[in-house]
Amino acid sequence: MGGGASILPCFKSRPPEEQRELKANDDEFNSTFLYLDNSIKTSYYTWWNFILKNLFEQFHRVVNIYFIFILILTCIPILSSLSPVTTILPIIFVLGITAIKDGYDDVYRHKSDNFINNRQIKVVKDGNWVEKNWKDVLAGEVVLVKNNDQLAADILLLSTSDNNNLVYIETAELDGESNLKVRQPLPVTRDMGQDIQALSAFNGKLTCEAPNNRLDRFSGNLEVEGEKYGLDNEKILLRGCTLRNTDWCFGLVVFAGHETKLMQNTGRRYLKRTSIEKLMNKLVWWIFGTLVLLSAIAAIFNSVFEASIGDSFQVFLPWEAEAPNPNMAGFLVFWSFLILLNTLVPISLYVSVEMIRLVQSLLINWDINLYYAKKNLPAVARTTTLNEELGQVQYIFSDKTGTLTQNMMNFKKCTINGMRYGDVDADMLEAVENDTAPTVDLSFNRYAEPSFRFYDSKLLDAITKDKDEKARLFFQAISLCHTSLIEKSVDGSIQYRAQSPDEGALVSAARNFGFVFTGKTYDTLTIEAMGEELTYKVLGVLEFDSDRKRMSVILQSPDDKIILFCKGADSVILERLRTSEDPDIINKTNIDLNNFANSGLRTLCVAMKEIDKETFKVWNEAFKKANQSIEDKEGRLAAVSEEIERDLELLGATAIEDKLQDGVPETIKNLKKADIKIWVLTGDKQETAINIGHSCNMLKESMEKMIIKGYTTEEVKGEIEAYLSLCSEAASGKGAVNLAYNGGMDSIPDRSSSIHSSSTSSAPPKSGAEFGLIVNGHSLFHVLEDHRESFVELSTQCSAVICCRATPLQKAKVVELIKKSCSAVTLAIGDGANDVSMIKAAHIGIGISGEEGTQAVLSSDFSFGQFRFLERLLLVHGKWSYNRICKFLSYFFYKNFAFTLVHFWFAVYNGFSAQSVFDDWFVTLYNTIYTAIPIILVGILEKDVEEELCIKVPKLYNPGQLNEYFNYKLLVLSLVKGVYVSLCVFFISFGSFSYGQSLDGRDITDLQTFATVVQTSVITIVTLQVAIETSFWTAASHYFYWGSLAIYFLATLALTSDGLFTLLPSSFPFVGATVRTFNQPIFWLTILLTIVASLLPMILLKLIWKFYLPTNAEKALEAYLEGVAEQEDTTLLASRSASYRSTKYENSAL
Repeated sequence: MGGGASILPCFKSRPPEEQRELKANDDEFNSTFLYLDNSIKTSYYTWWNFILKNLFEQFHRVVNIYFIFILILTCIPILSSLSPVTTILPIIFVLGITAIKDGYDDVYRHKSDNFINNRQIKVVKDGNWVEKNWKDVLAGEVVLVKNNDQLAADILLLSTSDNNNLVYIETAELDGESNLKVRQPLPVTRDMGQDIQALSAFNGKLTCEAPNNRLDRFSGNLEVEGEKYGLDNEKILLRGCTLRNTDWCFGLVVFAGHETKLMQNTGRRYLKRTSIEKLMNKLVWWIFGTLVLLSAIAAIFNSVFEASIGDSFQVFLPWEAEAPNPNMAGFLVFWSFLILLNTLVPISLYVSVEMIRLVQSLLINWDINLYYAKKNLPAVARTTTLNEELGQVQYIFSDKTGTLTQNMMNFKKCTINGMRYGDVDADMLEAVENDTAPTVDLSFNRYAEPSFRFYDSKLLDAITKDKDEKARLFFQAISLCHTSLIEKSVDGSIQYRAQSPDEGALVSAARNFGFVFTGKTYDTLTIEAMGEELTYKVLGVLEFDSDRKRMSVILQSPDDKIILFCKGADSVILERLRTSEDPDIINKTNIDLNNFANSGLRTLCVAMKEIDKETFKVWNEAFKKANQSIEDKEGRLAAVSEEIERDLELLGATAIEDKLQDGVPETIKNLKKADIKIWVLTGDKQETAINIGHSCNMLKESMEKMIIKGYTTEEVKGEIEAYLSLCSEAASGKGAVNLAYNGGMDSIPDRSSSIHSSSTSSAPPKSGAEFGLIVNGHSLFHVLEDHRESFVELSTQCSAVICCRATPLQKAKVVELIKKSCSAVTLAIGDGANDVSMIKAAHIGIGISGEEGTQAVLSSDFSFGQFRFLERLLLVHGKWSYNRICKFLSYFFYKNFAFTLVHFWFAVYNGFSAQSVFDDWFVTLYNTIYTAIPIILVGILEKDVEEELCIKVPKLYNPGQLNEYFNYKLLVLSLVKGVYVSLCVFFISFGSFSYGQSLDGRDITDLQTFATVVQTSVITIVTLQVAIETSFWTAASHYFYWGSLAIYFLATLALTSDGLFTLLPSSFPFVGATVRTFNQPIFWLTILLTIVASLLPMILLKLIWKFYLPTNAEKALEAYLEGVAEQEDTTLLASRSASYRSTKYENSAL
């Protein structure tokens, strides 16, 4: 909360805000609503609550509470045979490391908060300027913003320095878009200019929506002298924006501090958890259950022992006062064994996992092969918790535009009045591809761009020579129907700042054909049409959104006509044409649209309408009233807009090329070989999406293509059922139907006729045919509402799925459907704001830094510059990360069972008294020092195969999808291995030392000697085991593996030295035990025997597994390597044969 909330009395709470009311320059009125001030707080801790609050947060993790419980038990002398130090030090280490990390991060948040809160701003107060810190600004105050300043709060624009009453803002911090956007004040306030007296006397009353996180909308009205004026997003400047190309502007603060839309969008980011982590947490609970079971067994045996044997020698070993009978003794022993065996679930497990994940994320960030040099964009792992999930992806959901394609648009073709332009003769195609073909002559146009390419002179002739009215109206509409901004340089050249690449390409095309957008003011648009300057008065702008799928502008022409120009998707424009429109023109346009779409081009229809003044006057009143509403403003505006956007006259359609990004077809081909199913969720029309699907290797010519295009739920149901039966026939080998898309709009007009004609015209395909599924947007609505289960059943039998005309919400719903229905790991990748919903819905979200801003990147878990990098991220980093974390977890549980269960076997010989077999310091340092570094190194650097093979043999990715490297079966195997090692270590050591003596006749059956033998065996074996498990050896491996053994020996010698014993006798009771034991030859023989007995079966098991029970991935790798070897042998043989023939002929008479 902001500072305003903190000064309120604790008993005075704010009621929920339904709508906001405030008066300009009236602090007394505004203060009654208890609005927040402008201070922000992103930090989480303060200096006085850090320790308690951080500990509280950490103890939300149940496992930490368990360890504190164990610590409390350890501090009770009657229960614990271990020193509390054995538990206290690891807990302090783990909690301390986490606290230091959290505190370090929060210090930077505090610095950032202080820097922002203490920025200076000028506020109008009683006819004077007042300098204030940002944090002290209040709602209702009038503030001054200067050029290149950031907005301190959400403000209503009152006046501006611009002659045309416009301001230009950059919204990169809000939506990632670097293009400038234009805002304008109301006519009633713009004349105040910078008159400080007028601004100070301004007392307008603002009524608007309550604070919310919608960046794209604002509803409200401003009442000035009894007159109400509607407010929308075009009048509001949001915190986080930067003022550009404008000397100054004044604004009325509407929302401040945490009530601004920027801060409303910085809500808590929910942590995504990987399937490995979820499984690990379940396993920890199972192991905890095992711990309780072992403790209960030990307690029972202890009671039996005390009743049958312990009672008979109480003279030598009397019962404790707290345990006067065997039953009570068993009860206390239960808790003692919980303490003794608690290392089955070590506290260092979670910290080690986080360390490994952090370094794995850094390796992704540092990978030069994921660096996009063209835009200076490295890959960024924006989270450290999902690395291993990258190695388990089964479904990829991808946007098309800007993700698979470059989102750099070029005007290629158009159709005007039924005539298609832009076709290139076949003999020119190669020249066009090489950019050597002659382009149309645009020398008549001083604004023509040298980079513009168009090859069909018929269009230019229609405009210049024939003076085709429809062609001129077509480009006139394109040059006027947009929201682009214009920038003029000193030399008179102009540049456009469009809000989308599509719009920029169209305005640029109009410019090159002689219809140049040259100027824009508050209420006018100016173009130069074939050399003639025309200025249009803007009467209304009906903006584009994903629901309307169109944009309109209403203008008053120089000859006093009111004209509406509209552009949008063909599906919405064609259905709004006037009834008198020539059907032949509509039919030709439809044919051209399909032709464009089949070529992979993006299409838009262009239309117009002349409106009589009386009709416009009535409509404009309704529009103003809707614009002034606060409740359901968007719905009312949409309904009013619908009234005017009808009975349109079709001008034509545009076709824009958006080329595939480099490497997309190869990437998709390889990912499909890794058994990853790829779906494309796009807003484009069906034909365009299908064409791109073919271009990028998603769809094949041999693939059976099934198209769902029904308009009603019954039609959709029938289509799904028909296709399910076809899939069943194909799977049973009875044949399948070739439903390959034929490029027309009527590929499946009727279910029965379509299926019949297709089946009779195609050869019966073989069993196991591949299927591709294409779903239209109107059909997708019914699929998600009524046919979810049958759709999932159908889609899972398809190797490629394309959803066309999908809205952002539908994209997210599709991802959620597959995620939940198939229990599959999903990945969503996109580059625009319309992809944010599906990126957040998927297990893993990938953002591409493209042409549509960085909203997708800001919402993602990983980001990079090109789609092709997804191949390396998954097949290399994903595979390695999954393999590493699986090896780490399997080994971690193994080594802790091997270490901990020695206590249990020792209990058999001490009456289950919970006596520790180890030195307390060994117990303390086992997981934190002695065995930590080698396995963490495996978790960071291990490579089961080289990166080249990861790419060349995609089947190596399969184990992650099938959870082959970490599951219940493998965990049980790891635990059995741990149990076996503990048995070998204990009983071989016990057999060697139980009745022995040293060479000088001294007794060596004491506990300290035995403990030294056992702990040395355990450390040596588990270190050698991690060496056996390592596939990728580096200098660091040798250094840390053998170094950790050296550390153990040195530390053990130090901890049993006379010096430490002299300082703290009670803390170092094993004085001299290490030297004494190391001097015994039998000690080294015993170590050798335990190593051989423990590791030899492991090595044999590993060899059997590798050579006789290989996985499918290993078989694929072996087949690939054999193929490479065979190819090399063939090449070598051919080379030798050629060399032999050459030598033979050189030495012959010929």
